[in-house]
Amino acid sequence: MTIFLFGRKLKDENELHYVRQVFEFMTNQKIEVGVYKSFLKELQILGLKPEGIKIIATKKELLALSPKVAITMGGDGTILQAAAFIQDCKIPVLGINLGRLGFLASVDKNHILKALKQVVGNKFSIEERSLLKLECNKNLFADFPYALNDFTLHKRDNSSMITIHVFVDGVLLNAYWADGIIISTPTGSTGYSLSCGGPIVFPDSSNFIITAVAPHNLNVRPIVLSDTHKIAVRVEGRSDNFMCTLDGRYETVTSEYLIEISKAEFNFGMVRLDGQQFMKTMSEKLWWGMDKRN
Repeated sequence: MTIFLFGRKLKDENELHYVRQVFEFMTNQKIEVGVYKSFLKELQILGLKPEGIKIIATKKELLALSPKVAITMGGDGTILQAAAFIQDCKIPVLGINLGRLGFLASVDKNHILKALKQVVGNKFSIEERSLLKLECNKNLFADFPYALNDFTLHKRDNSSMITIHVFVDGVLLNAYWADGIIISTPTGSTGYSLSCGGPIVFPDSSNFIITAVAPHNLNVRPIVLSDTHKIAVRVEGRSDNFMCTLDGRYETVTSEYLIEISKAEFNFGMVRLDGQQFMKTMSEKLWWGMDKRN
């Protein structure tokens, strides 16, 4: 078996302890390990210098490694960064949560060994998560114009609201007077969109969610639509520049940018260990059902 290990900068020695656990397990199980190059550098700075591993820096090297599973060490943001690296390689990801909430990174750091044993024992399934694709009349996110969570468009240089014209299949849906707008996938529905009043959508749904950020209109509500539609976006405002993001990666755009969002032509695999369920995750992470009357 081969495993790919991906991570970002670790905060402290405590987090390094959990990474050591992973390497010790891999060594004991004689599992071949590939490590993301920049993550390995961070580990070496902290004094962890694993032996007998393969250093992975490019998509080509990742494909040559051909791991059964990719394991991320961090939080949900680490998984989003891993998605941008793995892209369409069809390598399922298991997230070990070293952060706080961890909706995508579902494995608690105190249950690492149990989770790894399930992976080795094939006691898991793979959930196919949809991504969104961005196309534009100008060069925008050329390296990876896809998002697992969401696309956002925001005001940038001043406090004045902006106007975002949104079209669905060429027909005007609304002109949003707001601080910004979010177009999310079902996976992203529990992220930024949820914080702005958007609905929770089951991850196996085939939808987009459009949620305005601080809209200046009480009639504006989040909208759920099929991901078979194409959503076009155009922005204007007092400022010349606006901020556009894909899963936290950001670029500056102007009113000359015409952006179209559609469903990506490939999916992203997430490892679901036996016993894990989306509804159980909502209960644990959002405290659903945690009521004294229950």
